[in-house]
Amino acid sequence: MTIPVGKVYLVGAGPGDPRLITVQAVECLASADLVLYDYLVNPQLLEHTRPGTPCECLGRHGQGRLVPQEEINARLVAEAQAGNVVVRLKSGDPAIFGRAAEEADALTDAQIPFQIVPGITAVLAAGSYAGVPITHRHQASGIAILTGQQCRDKAEAGLDFRSLGNFPGTLVVYMGVTTAGQWSQQLIEAGKPADTPVAVVRRCSWPDQQVLRCDLGTLAARLEAACLRPPAIIIVGQVAQESPTASWFEARPLYGQTVLITRPAGQSVEMRQPLAELGARIVVQPAIEIRPPEDWTAVDEALARLDQFDWLVFSSANGVRYLLDRLLERGGDLRQLGQTRLAAIGPSTAAALGAYHLRADLSPAVYQAEALAEALVAKAPNGRYLLARASRGREVLAEMLTAAGATVEQQVVYRSCDVETVNPDVQAALHSGKLHWTTVTSSAIARSLMQQFGDDLRCTQLVSISPLTSAVLREAGFEPAAEAAEATGAGVIQAILDAAQASGK
Repeated sequence: MTIPVGKVYLVGAGPGDPRLITVQAVECLASADLVLYDYLVNPQLLEHTRPGTPCECLGRHGQGRLVPQEEINARLVAEAQAGNVVVRLKSGDPAIFGRAAEEADALTDAQIPFQIVPGITAVLAAGSYAGVPITHRHQASGIAILTGQQCRDKAEAGLDFRSLGNFPGTLVVYMGVTTAGQWSQQLIEAGKPADTPVAVVRRCSWPDQQVLRCDLGTLAARLEAACLRPPAIIIVGQVAQESPTASWFEARPLYGQTVLITRPAGQSVEMRQPLAELGARIVVQPAIEIRPPEDWTAVDEALARLDQFDWLVFSSANGVRYLLDRLLERGGDLRQLGQTRLAAIGPSTAAALGAYHLRADLSPAVYQAEALAEALVAKAPNGRYLLARASRGREVLAEMLTAAGATVEQQVVYRSCDVETVNPDVQAALHSGKLHWTTVTSSAIARSLMQQFGDDLRCTQLVSISPLTSAVLREAGFEPAAEAAEATGAGVIQAILDAAQASGK
């Protein structure tokens, strides 16, 4: 028998911003049976894995057990020998202070196939995200990358400070915050001027990136006074004085603000990327989840009678996706809609129809059930309507159409269920006031959030998508800090931006 052997990918995750990961790295994550990642890796990257893929953090300094390198090596070998595809996900680039060489040696000795996938390392990202030019035509034609933490069992001397003290270019120190007092003094003693400019870039490309500027002689004292802790890189050289007071990254309007997105899992993308572009740190905690009906029988029967309805009415994008996907799953196609006209409550629902190459025949100017009902009554007061709806919600649309003389049939095409389990880190961040804004994009989400967090919701600023959602919040004693002028995800983002700018944040 041939023993199956898997493969190991030593993958660079980049410095922090999840959009800086490479296409190849994403492909590796999508193929992984197991991901072993460092705590400095942005957890959003784990969303590129297949559902159910085990993802294990290898420990964090000062918070529980830190897995030793020898144990990591053995784990990689054992998992691959069991036939698994393993991604070893590392912050930055695996080959720059990532101990990739040790892992590659262990895999080679065990005859395990492996591949090293490069990533953007912090020093390269700093040039763009912190506005510090690592090289400069007039200031630095070379760069030396060194570590502030020397290997304790290394036989030979660590760094040649005599050469580094006279190096004419830029010095970049990784893992040098806690030892800054030692190596900075050694550089000065080796001839590097004490007034050499320094830029410390902490959590480069993360939404809470910090840049501290000083000189080599005062570096240790400034780090201590600022209580600045790792992870950070320290850039030493004349290029450090070339950086602006605030880079484009820090100048973005929502820089330093954290936004909690509460939409169902998989539906936060519409808001996440634009908010990240504005500089916000994004936290996701779904308040509700969307599930298919427990029994499709009634929906299937209605789909078989589509030609009996004048209008098919959608009050959400979820309704569009669940009903039309079911139609296709049953072997049907869009020709079954025949002469049935389509109504959508708003632009997001109309856009969902567009994904199926369908165009809404009617969409009201105001994105509410009342406005949709009034528009439909004006078109066909005695029409035959099929309403594709959620398992819960207001009955106003059906009631107004029925009152006007229409024939109305409602079908629950998806279930909206409250999420009862809350990420404890999100709970703690909310309680401590670290979540500046919380999106509330439906009445169901509003009610679920109140069940999830209770009075802790007073520790954040609630941003409502519509007057109806605001009314649900106010009825429970929670006043929204902002309300979208347009009941869309984009409208909520604009409301956050306007409120933040009005308050000077």
